[in-house]
Amino acid sequence: MEKTRLIAPYIKYEEVEEDLKEIFATGIFSSGTYGELFKKELSNSLKVNYSHLTTSATTALWISLKMFGINNSDEVIVSDFSFPATANVVEDLGAKPVFADVSLDTFNMNPKELERLISSKTKAVIFVNALGNPSGIKEIFDICKSYKIPLIEDAACAIGSKIEGYNCGTFSDISCISFHPRKLICTGEGGAIITNNETWSKWLEVKLKHGASSRTDYGLIFSDFGYNFRLSEIQSLLGYVQLKKLKQIISERNKIRDTYIKYLYPLGFVPQKIEKGALFNCQSIVFKIPKGINRNKLINFLKTQGIESTLGTYSMSSNSYFLDKYKVIYKNSNFLEKNTITFPCFNGVNLIPIINTISDFMKK
Repeated sequence: MEKTRLIAPYIKYEEVEEDLKEIFATGIFSSGTYGELFKKELSNSLKVNYSHLTTSATTALWISLKMFGINNSDEVIVSDFSFPATANVVEDLGAKPVFADVSLDTFNMNPKELERLISSKTKAVIFVNALGNPSGIKEIFDICKSYKIPLIEDAACAIGSKIEGYNCGTFSDISCISFHPRKLICTGEGGAIITNNETWSKWLEVKLKHGASSRTDYGLIFSDFGYNFRLSEIQSLLGYVQLKKLKQIISERNKIRDTYIKYLYPLGFVPQKIEKGALFNCQSIVFKIPKGINRNKLINFLKTQGIESTLGTYSMSSNSYFLDKYKVIYKNSNFLEKNTITFPCFNGVNLIPIINTISDFMKK
């Protein structure tokens, strides 16, 4: 049985073959031409002043929190409907992740919840563009600005998404992107930090290179301590080639989403709400399941038919580690973890068998 995956990378070997030969010929596998090309293309594509490549969105979030001086006396408010990495980085620095419940419609942080949770210990807010959806970020930004709290955007899923013509990452103070295989731009593993703040960019430039601030004829000058979170030349090449196709990728995925909605909404499946004026990159095609349907049984049934699906994402407060430690579960995010499903979405996916299989399950 041929398997239908959730996503397929938007790149073929033939597209990078000659450049790969060049990398092997030069022997430069790190800190070379393709890393610089990828950073430049990223800044141009997203219309942002500064881009920095990292090993993942997780390390991007972690070092962003370090930059803001987050430590064990602080609290960071985070959207509760996200992959655990969003809160893990806060926990790792000894700070307390304070979970904010989300909208049942957009799956994004509820502004009223944010204001309720802000305290004298709040040192940053992490807004998650859930599954790539930018809806609600402007209101969250305005709240953070009024309280003078840094806003970090977990845009791991949101590359190419826009709100009123502005790219995700340009409303927040700093934004972190992922290039994991589940994302629109895949480098195997990898991430990026984008910002318009020159001071922060200079700090990141040094910290991401072991603390090296300049080079002499005989070596490096280390003005600070730092880390090695660099992306390799091969990974940068993959990202650079795919980034040029980003608009096309998003257009194709939106057509797929529209087709799903056309056939599944009449069956009771409710799509994630995208607010007016937003461009959704369709990172993940997620629906709330109809009442009376067992989501896990549907996932298993699709699996028997060779169709990959999964839950939307996680209610972090319901995660056993965080639940044991903080003993709080948020109603909406918990509901969404149990009642959402992600369907396959990539260029060339055959939707008819998927939709027919879902319809067959509904008749059982």
